[in-house]
Amino acid sequence: MGRGNLFWGVILIIGGSLLLLDNLGLLNVNVWSLIWPLFLIGLGVRALWGAVAARQSPRDEQAAIPLEGAASARVRVHHGAGRLDIHSGAGPDELAAGTFGGGLDYRARRAGETLEVDMHVRESFTFPWMWGPGRSLDWSFGLNSGIPLSLELKTGASESRLELADLRVTDLRLETGASATRITLPANAGRTRAEIRAGAASVELQVPPGVAARIRIRGGLSSANVDAARFPRMGDVYQSQDYHTAANTADIDIETGVGSVRIY
Repeated sequence: MGRGNLFWGVILIIGGSLLLLDNLGLLNVNVWSLIWPLFLIGLGVRALWGAVAARQSPRDEQAAIPLEGAASARVRVHHGAGRLDIHSGAGPDELAAGTFGGGLDYRARRAGETLEVDMHVRESFTFPWMWGPGRSLDWSFGLNSGIPLSLELKTGASESRLELADLRVTDLRLETGASATRITLPANAGRTRAEIRAGAASVELQVPPGVAARIRIRGGLSSANVDAARFPRMGDVYQSQDYHTAANTADIDIETGVGSVRIY
C-alpha cells in the first residue's frame, strides 16, 4: 500500500468513526460541520509531512576509500534496506569507490599487509517510505581488482547484485534476510570459498566458465535448481568432475530458510 493510500485511509476511518458516534447519539455536535475542516487539516498535515520527509531523505554521496599501499584487504559491508551493487572498478590506489545513498561511514586499520575496513550507512534519521529510485539507501561501488579480497556482507530487506568476476575474492560471506541476491563468482581468483546464509530469500549464483565448483545446499522450505550438467550430484554435494585439478575453484555452502536457490 502506498503512503498516500495509507494516510487517506486513516482520515476516512476517523471521519467514519465520527459519523458512527453521531448516529449512535454519543456526540453532541454537528459531525458534518467537522468533515470539511478535517479534510483541510488532513491536506495540510500531508503537505507538511511530505516537506519534512523530502528534507530528511537520504542523499547520494560520492566517496572513495584509499588502499594505503595494502597487499590485501578484508572488507565488511553492513547494509540494510535498499539496493547494493558491488563490482570491480576502483582505482589502483583505492580499495573502494562509488556512490553511497545515505552516505558512507567507514573504519579502516592495517593488520600487517592487510587493510581491514568496516563500511556502514551513515547514521541518520530517514523516512522509510522515501526509499525509492533516486532517494534511497542504494549503494553502488567498485572494489580494487588487483589484490586478494575477503568480503563479508550483512544485508537486510534488500536487492543485491555482486559482480565479482573480475575481482580476486578468495573468501565471500553473506548474511541476508528477506532479499533477492544475484552473485557472479570470481573467474580467476584461484580458490574461492563462498558461504551464504539467507532467510526468506532468492539467491541466484553464476559460476563463470572454467571455474570448477563443489556445492552444498541446506534449507527448510527452499527450492534448489542446480545445473546438473556442470555440477553433477555426488551424495550430498554437487561437484564438477575436475574440481580437484582445476586452477580456479569455488567451494560454495548455502543455507536458506524459505526461498529459492539457482546455481549455473
